Amino acid sequence: MKTSTSLRSLLIAVPVMTLMACSSGPSEAELAAERNRVAAEQAAAQQAAEQANQEQVRLEAAQRLQQAQEIAEQERDELMSMQTVYFDFDRATIKADFYNVLDKHAAFLVKNMDQTIVIEGHTDSRGTPEYNIALGERRAQAVETYFLNAGVSASQISVVSFGEEKPAVTGTSEYAFAQSRRAVVVYK
Repeated sequence: MKTSTSLRSLLIAVPVMTLMACSSGPSEAELAAERNRVAAEQAAAQQAAEQANQEQVRLEAAQRLQQAQEIAEQERDELMSMQTVYFDFDRATIKADFYNVLDKHAAFLVKNMDQTIVIEGHTDSRGTPEYNIALGERRAQAVETYFLNAGVSASQISVVSFGEEKPAVTGTSEYAFAQSRRAVVVYK
C-alpha cells in the first residue's frame, strides 16, 4: 500500500510541479536586464539616426558652398571679358559708357568680400615717363573711387600705375594710343 500511495503522490506531484514550472516567469532582474537592452538598442538607433541627419546637413551645406563658389567663378569669368576702362587723351575721368561695367564689378566685389583686385593704370607713350606714371595713377584711382562709392571695401582694392610701360597695342597710330589709355581691373 505504501507503494500505491507513493505512486499516487508521485502522479499528483509531477503535474503540479510541471504547472509550477510553466507558470513561473522571468525574475525581476531578468526583466530589468531586458528593459535595459531594449533601451540601449533604441538609444543606439536614435544616435545613428541623428548622426545620419547631421551628415546629411553637412553634405547639403558643402553642396551649397560648392554651388556658391561655382556661381562666383562664373560671374568672375564673365567680368574678365570686360575688365578694361578706356580714357580720353590726357584725362582721368571715367566715361559714362563704362559705368555699367564698373557697376557689375562693384556688385560682384560687394557680394564676394573675399575677392581682391588690382587696378592697373596705363597711358599712351606721349608725355614724359614721370607724367605718364602720374596720369596712370590718377586713372586707376578714378576707378578705385568709383568702386569705393559703390560700397566696395578699400581692403579689396590695390592700385598700381604702369604709365606707358605696357601698351595694349604697339605703334603710334591714334588707334594704338586709344587702346593704351586705360585702367584694367585684375582679379587676384
